Amino acid sequence: MNHPVIIKGTKSGIIVHPAFVANAHEFIVHLKEELPFEELKEKVCEKFKSSADFLGDAQIALSFEGRKLSDEEQLELVDCITENSNLEIVCVIDDNAEREAYFSRTLEEKLMAMNTNTGQFYKGTLRSGQVIEFDTSVVILGDVNAGAQIVSTGNVIVLGKLLGNVYAGASGRDNSFVVALQMNPTQIRIGDVIARSPDEKQKTKVETKIAFSQNGNIYIEPLDRDILNDISL
Repeated sequence: MNHPVIIKGTKSGIIVHPAFVANAHEFIVHLKEELPFEELKEKVCEKFKSSADFLGDAQIALSFEGRKLSDEEQLELVDCITENSNLEIVCVIDDNAEREAYFSRTLEEKLMAMNTNTGQFYKGTLRSGQVIEFDTSVVILGDVNAGAQIVSTGNVIVLGKLLGNVYAGASGRDNSFVVALQMNPTQIRIGDVIARSPDEKQKTKVETKIAFSQNGNIYIEPLDRDILNDISL
């Protein structure tokens, strides 16, 4: 028989791995709709109490799925969780749109925090013909349009669209990386490895991606919290 309370992670976070989301994990608690609320609350208490040692003392963003809860019911479940575990609930996320907005916002905060002590910030959109160079890692607070170019001796993080040329690891650091909220560069170079986009641009899903060099090739993958934990400036 399926348990009426299931704790699970999302594509942007899991409950058992220490992933950063503004110093908080995200927990989704899936609730069976047909169970009376008092019985359900009891099951939630049991579930978190039995999992307390496993879950640890993380800060979490919490969301409920599977049934509609009133404000009072939601508050009761939050109290139940905190009383039966060592978790600190930072906030409760109400729906998928809010969850994705929360992830995007906190992802930006994490990337910017990573760069504070070791890099620079550039605020504004780079237009065609503009070239900017940095002798550190850099966070671009804007878009990089086609025809513009960024050169950095370290990593490049674009909190916007990357459509132009980017050169990370210009000092020879082949372990540098490029992150963009929308990754579609004309040309990307990391260390000594160069890759170009197809002449005909294809529509791609808008999601945060990371580009890195490995074995003489450049790979571009969706950026999730696990990857974010493994990279450093």
